[in-house]
Amino acid sequence: MKSILIGGQAGQGVEKASEIVTEALRRIGYYSFNYRDYQSLIRGGHNFNVISFSKEKVFSNEWEYDVILALNDETAEKHKSHLKSGGIVILYKDYPQADEAIKELNLPPISKNSFFVGVLAKTIGMKKEVILSVVKESLGEKQLEIASRGYDAAETVFSIDNGKELNAFIISGSQTLGKAAIDAGLERFIGYPMTPATPVFHYIAAHQNEKLKAVQMENEIAVVHGVIAASYAGKMAMAATSSGGLALMGEACSLAGISETPLVINLAQRTGPATGLPTYTAQADLKMALNIGHGEFPRIVVAPGLPDEIYELTQEAFYLAYKYRTLAIILTDKHVAESQFTIEEFVKPKRKPEKFIIKADKNYAHYKITEDGLSPRAIPGEDDNVVVKATSYEHDEYSNTTEDPEMTVKMNDKRMRKMKTLEKEVMQLEPVKMYGNGSKVIVGWGSTKGAILDALRELDGYSYLQIRYLSPFPSKVVKEVLEKADEIVDVENNVTGQLADIIAEKTGIIVKKKVLKYDARPFSAKEIVEGVKHA
Repeated sequence: MKSILIGGQAGQGVEKASEIVTEALRRIGYYSFNYRDYQSLIRGGHNFNVISFSKEKVFSNEWEYDVILALNDETAEKHKSHLKSGGIVILYKDYPQADEAIKELNLPPISKNSFFVGVLAKTIGMKKEVILSVVKESLGEKQLEIASRGYDAAETVFSIDNGKELNAFIISGSQTLGKAAIDAGLERFIGYPMTPATPVFHYIAAHQNEKLKAVQMENEIAVVHGVIAASYAGKMAMAATSSGGLALMGEACSLAGISETPLVINLAQRTGPATGLPTYTAQADLKMALNIGHGEFPRIVVAPGLPDEIYELTQEAFYLAYKYRTLAIILTDKHVAESQFTIEEFVKPKRKPEKFIIKADKNYAHYKITEDGLSPRAIPGEDDNVVVKATSYEHDEYSNTTEDPEMTVKMNDKRMRKMKTLEKEVMQLEPVKMYGNGSKVIVGWGSTKGAILDALRELDGYSYLQIRYLSPFPSKVVKEVLEKADEIVDVENNVTGQLADIIAEKTGIIVKKKVLKYDARPFSAKEIVEGVKHA
């Protein structure tokens, strides 16, 4: 595997340059992983992308580089100590031709990134026509000449294979989640911009039509109530937010719980507490997601690790939220949301989303007490003679508020019976996945999956248990796997090892060995290999 770092200030086109190179690599037969690292600034600061690529599938980035493309001095200074033996630094000031070309061709200063995309392509031995075709598609014909000049100004240092184009595509976690929601039948996306959830908003807003509308509200509290209202009215709706945003939505989550209104939220975690590092990653909100909202009510929490299963689990979350009339949280984080992956296909959901709406008659009971806990769901306004009322107060079957102790017990029991029914259905899905066949087990959830899969290639005797459903928690299968393990190592991007706590609570198994990272950056495979060996 080889790695390229492209760095500069915000506003210099670092991200676009990395996207062009990643797509060009796909066209000559390489899988890649494109990690994005940026500060909370519109201009200035230090931004960089790391492109790790190989003929084999790659799911994570390295922290050591074969090539550093430095669009400013700071990039070279910060990262040169991580240059691999035989690596090369492409420094902007070694190519005065870039400024000359911009002036001669009357192009804006950001066009310098096109020049250096050409330089980089020549340096690694990529064919000129490949990089120019991607530049043309991404930036237009006006950028072709300056990219061509960059290519001609450089020399080839590495000789990568210019092979056959991969039958695959490049996509981020956020783009995948947006597509999955749309394919699930989404009709209303209601949001408020908050890094790193905003790209989901952007994707869905760009795909609006007569049926699908994206609406920006004034804050996250308004957002979640808007989603609940849209859902109650019969629309397939969702929100996407980040850590502090979900905290503000807590009271409304319990409203969805007692009113039994479907509520789907994507929680894209970032580093906290409070503002923390708003453009960096963490897995610190697992317990918040599992316990959000006061009182007791069923909730669904899924944690996909790669884009192909983001597509799968997002649609399953919609299916379950609408069938069981409750809260569903799709747990992602900055790392999986904003990184770009090369994938060959999406994983189809095992359940097709639907609204589960019936036509009510005069005997309709919005909260009918049933054996499985599931009450038939109708929407208001379909019949003037039928009242369909949701309430935040405790109630009887017909939505009449009550303080009667017997009815309070009956309604709590009914709601929690849904959880028992839900548990049985989730076990028919794929709440966990196993990789490898070693007797020692690495356990993890969410975005650590990519680096763990890459690390498994170097960890003889280890397998990987990925827990994809955190609520309802697949206690039986997790316990069966871990009780047979010779060794258990928990890998998480947080300070305390929250998954290990959940495993102890749900199975009684104490996971003592932990590999934890909480510097706001994701794991590399090398860090996991070293961490597991010394845990």
